[in-house]
Amino acid sequence: MKNMQVETRDSNTEISSNVDAQSLAGVVRSIMIVGVGGQGTLLASRLLGAVLLAQGFDVKVSEVHGMSQRGGSVVTYVKYGKSVASPIIREGEADYILAFELLEAARWLPFLKPDGKLIVNTQKLNPMPVVTGAEEYPADVLTALRNAGANVSALDALAPALDAGSAKAVNVVLLGALSKRMEFPEEVWLNALEKTVPPRFLELNKRAFALGRE
Repeated sequence: MKNMQVETRDSNTEISSNVDAQSLAGVVRSIMIVGVGGQGTLLASRLLGAVLLAQGFDVKVSEVHGMSQRGGSVVTYVKYGKSVASPIIREGEADYILAFELLEAARWLPFLKPDGKLIVNTQKLNPMPVVTGAEEYPADVLTALRNAGANVSALDALAPALDAGSAKAVNVVLLGALSKRMEFPEEVWLNALEKTVPPRFLELNKRAFALGRE
């Protein structure tokens, strides 16, 4: 992807673009994509980065993998504006949190702005302590998120992903849901899909994106 570097904490890399933006003068917006390893959060961050670059923003992304190979927590910080100094998002700074799993939504909720939006997949993936029987998956996580005062949009992203043709398309379904809440034209998102997704999976992912926007 041109003019874009990706920063991964465990490999010491950074994402950046030097394209000047005509809007958001002096404003930097922040998006967090959170989930567990294997859910496609990193591809989602690259698609989002492509959309933002196409709109002329300076974009910085920092991917924190954790124990992603074992289903551990994965978070990506995406910041964009006319000029962005750092990719890091601190507590209370995120305009959006796109959560691929309920417990990860709860884990990262403190990073959401008071007027920020949380888009959460209602799918539950058991962390290792639950798998081993040491703990139980908390009850009513979604209710707890709403009781905490968060502006929550919840959807079952797995069902439309399966309708599109693959459970792996959950990430693109969620991006479709995010796209409806952002100010960028649908065709910009579709162009990013065309540039990022392998051709043999493109139509499947376009279906998943459309279902996420419904």
